[in-house]
Amino acid sequence: MNKTELDNSQVYKRVELNNVLFLTDFSWASDWALPFVREIAQEYEAKVTALHVAVPDALAYMTPDSTAAAIALQHDSALSEMKRVEAKLDGIAHQTKVIAAKSVWSAVEVLLRQEHVDLVVVGTHGRTGLPKLLMGSTAEEIFRCSPVAVITVGPAARVDVQKGAHWQRVLFATDFSPESLAAAAHAISFAEENYAQLTLVHVIEMVVARKEAKQAGLSVAEAMHRLHELVPAEAELWCRPETVVEHGEPAGRILALAEEKKADLIVLGVRNRNHAMVTSHLVNSIPHTIVVHASCPVLTVRS
Repeated sequence: MNKTELDNSQVYKRVELNNVLFLTDFSWASDWALPFVREIAQEYEAKVTALHVAVPDALAYMTPDSTAAAIALQHDSALSEMKRVEAKLDGIAHQTKVIAAKSVWSAVEVLLRQEHVDLVVVGTHGRTGLPKLLMGSTAEEIFRCSPVAVITVGPAARVDVQKGAHWQRVLFATDFSPESLAAAAHAISFAEENYAQLTLVHVIEMVVARKEAKQAGLSVAEAMHRLHELVPAEAELWCRPETVVEHGEPAGRILALAEEKKADLIVLGVRNRNHAMVTSHLVNSIPHTIVVHASCPVLTVRS
């Protein structure tokens, strides 16, 4: 068996969400993600841990005598802001934490184990181009490193407090790599749990050799067959799957199809990069491009 060809028993298992980690920096981007956190917690009866990581800025270290005072002030300010977040989580099981750390990921990594987290939710400012190159993307660092699924709510995502996490249309995009197939279970489970329409899509890239455009990868028929094989027969009764094969540039075609299908959630697998900080500074990243421009949240799963 080819390593990218997994049988249904390997691909599919019911996803349980008992503990959700919500990362907040108290910005509009985090506020944008909060309604989804509430609805996911209510839908799955999950406990929410709202976390703010206080990373001391460079100015705090410029005057040694005032370093401790500056860090304490930053911490106190975060505690005050967290009260606002806590008020918006009223009525669901939750806890709040403010942790000082050298980076967001270093704190998140520890908390994932301590709280047995099943899902991370984070809002992103959606930096692109030079700002991303200079400052990186905390959200991308999280979903490239996290051993559990991550839902990223980008700046273009539609926020519907009433509909929240009641996903009606789920789009799962795969290139049939082990990394992308790792996300199949989440796509099927989210669709099945919500009686949602599930669209499975594979994009066949076109490569240009000299003056001729040539098709790379599988044929359309092969891709359609593999997509169909991903969904167990028993799940088909609940998630009404359809399969689509597109040609073109992956990020652009996935975003276009998500708009066409009015997707409420896009599900992707992401590769594990050894140097996540370097990855998060790359200008061109397919998952990051999709997160930034998608009009719905994006769920990513790392193999």
